[in-house]
Amino acid sequence: MSEDYKHIVRIGGSDIDGQESLIQGLTRIRGVGLRMSKTILAHLGMNPNDRLGFITDKNIDAVEAILENPVSAGFPDWFINRPRDRMSGRMLHLTGSDLDFANRNDIDRLRRIKSWRGSRHALGLKVRGQHTRTTGRGGVAVGVSRKKE
Repeated sequence: MSEDYKHIVRIGGSDIDGQESLIQGLTRIRGVGLRMSKTILAHLGMNPNDRLGFITDKNIDAVEAILENPVSAGFPDWFINRPRDRMSGRMLHLTGSDLDFANRNDIDRLRRIKSWRGSRHALGLKVRGQHTRTTGRGGVAVGVSRKKE
């Protein structure tokens, strides 16, 4: 039993500790939350409380196939994190560094077209209409100084 245990498992471009349970281990992948993790395990019929180190290579390939294209696995369109991608027009679910890259490209596009959201991103201010009078202040907090006597 100890010979087929893996201390570190690579799934979806992320190295995950083998001691993690399956449900928590899958959430370590960027772009996979608890709901997605639960749904993948239920779809594959795997026990969420099993340790990730004991998972077989066949099961790892099945999880990666679902992460690659959840819509073809039967997941609904609203379940994915990038519906109707601007470049390809397809339903995508991005994970790992692809998610970071797409996010950076979206912000750069907003800056290039000089939209309000892009200018707020460029200035490092709140983007979604929050108040900024008292919150969201960056830098070191400076307290009130009193006179020395």
